[in-house]
Amino acid sequence: MSRNAEAALLAGAAVLAALGISIVRVAGGESPDAQTALTFLVVALAFGSLHLAFRQWAANASPYLLPLTALLTAVGLVEIFRLDPSAAGLQRWWLLIAAGLGVATLAVLGSSGTDLLVRYRYLFLTAAVVSFMLPLLPSAWALGGVEVNGSRLWLQLRLFDTTLVRFQPGEIGKLFLVIFLASYLASRHAALTSMTRKLGKLSMPEPRQLFPLAIAWAVSLVILVYQRDLGASLLLLAVFAAMLYAATGRAIYPLAGGGLFLAGAVVAGTAFDHVQRRYDAWLRPWDDFADTGYQIGQSLFALGSGSLTGSGLGLGRPDFIPSATTDFLFAAVAEETGLAGSLAVVAAYALLVAVGFGIALRARDPYRKLLAAGLTAAIAIQTILIIGGVIRLLPLTGITLPFMSYGGSALVANMVAVVVLARISHEVAS
Repeated sequence: MSRNAEAALLAGAAVLAALGISIVRVAGGESPDAQTALTFLVVALAFGSLHLAFRQWAANASPYLLPLTALLTAVGLVEIFRLDPSAAGLQRWWLLIAAGLGVATLAVLGSSGTDLLVRYRYLFLTAAVVSFMLPLLPSAWALGGVEVNGSRLWLQLRLFDTTLVRFQPGEIGKLFLVIFLASYLASRHAALTSMTRKLGKLSMPEPRQLFPLAIAWAVSLVILVYQRDLGASLLLLAVFAAMLYAATGRAIYPLAGGGLFLAGAVVAGTAFDHVQRRYDAWLRPWDDFADTGYQIGQSLFALGSGSLTGSGLGLGRPDFIPSATTDFLFAAVAEETGLAGSLAVVAAYALLVAVGFGIALRARDPYRKLLAAGLTAAIAIQTILIIGGVIRLLPLTGITLPFMSYGGSALVANMVAVVVLARISHEVAS
């Protein structure tokens, strides 16, 4: 597929977003207004600028990355607008910011390529640790952490007791950590594969090779204990394990990571009430439907009432689901577009992940291979965790659905991840 075909698909995503907004307004007994035109302009401007940046600095990149990202973003914008028009307005601003940072990232990587990231890998590790720790700043400070729904993930900037902006620095920290791990594992994968030490019957690599990875694992535990966020901890451990497996081919790493997380999850369920409540909502939602099981119960009702083709945009009742714009956006989409729309969303994510892993497989050097695999794994794991939580296959983790859920921090981080994937794809094809 050519870049011209990519441009046509991006234009189609902008039309889809505008059409969806119009349908929602008509379903509510109103006429299409400036919101329709504004949504079209924002989506077209955001992805149009990224398309031009691709032509300039990543001309040989896969032409499938941007259209799939634009499709998911457009669907998410429509459903957010249906649930909360003011939140959709903020999400449009975040989309423009994400696109701007994506263009800037491509411009920086345009001359040196992704090799530029290797030179500063320990700086990225430091930045990742700082990003994860920032929400622990005192709430009374002008720039301080804030607790939401039992988890301390947010950093807010205040001026004269007025909150100017609130964001999750850990979303960017996750991206920095993947960049560090890719660089570190690319240079040490042979040593990590060689099991030269014995601990009883257990073989292991040299301990000094594991020290930086132990720091990264410790950071995930700090997040679990102090920020009380099961989702971020699970995501980090899963990405660590996936990248270690990609680098070494040793199944012991993902198995050990899974065991460590299960042990931590059991302890967290005992130590923190809000984690235990999430377990109760997962295992026994109907025992306390009015309290712990209400959110997941309403999500299941929405999924069931969606049937094959859904109630139609603007005609369902996803507003009954608490936090529908963030944690349960997939349930809202499923109710109003049915099984057909749900499968289309899942297929779009599957194609995006397939494209990302395809880039990793085609990469000729270990660093680019691991970086592409790590970025793709992060998107895939987030998607699995949140959709699994919505359909009650997994405990709800509070992680946002990439590109679709309301949340500027996640949108920025995931957009930059797609841009870096595109640059790797360009370098692989060149």
